[in-house]
Amino acid sequence: MVARIGILTVSDRAAAGVYADEGGPAIRAELTRLLASPWEPVHRIVPDGVESVRDAIVELVDGEGCGLVLTTGGTGPTPRDLTPEGTEAACERMMPGFGELLRMRSLEQVPTAILSRQTAGIRGKALVVNLPGRPSSIRVSLLAVMPAIPYCLDLIGAALVDTDPAILSAFRPALGAPAPGRRT
Repeated sequence: MVARIGILTVSDRAAAGVYADEGGPAIRAELTRLLASPWEPVHRIVPDGVESVRDAIVELVDGEGCGLVLTTGGTGPTPRDLTPEGTEAACERMMPGFGELLRMRSLEQVPTAILSRQTAGIRGKALVVNLPGRPSSIRVSLLAVMPAIPYCLDLIGAALVDTDPAILSAFRPALGAPAPGRRT
């Protein structure tokens, strides 16, 4: 089964055609480099806003069957940066560890990473992760969280996603380990 991965660019200006989307293509390029399993991108560009982000995530997961949705943009402190709120509105459960790791890794690069409000959540059998808007930051962020994403997708019942171990190893428990949530 080919995994469908949603790539959601959140930007008033990119949605209006004022400038070219750089975040979405950067995510696609990085996933092409990192993933070994077959996958199909489903790309959308929406303006900033809680409803636009929420509705796009719902459509990508429920309508397009994406098991992973990666957003880019809209995670800063400005009044129009509402991607985390839209993500939370679309998800049943939040996964705050992703945002914590993303900020920690980004702080190694720039002191302003503390201003980021990235988060992640689960909608049905899909994981939604907010990434930054800058292509160089997208690479740093995906390298930080991608080791955990395939196993998370396994746990929630999404399509199989595997990384290229020559570039980045995904963590999965050893064979014979107890199932998650079970005691030995």
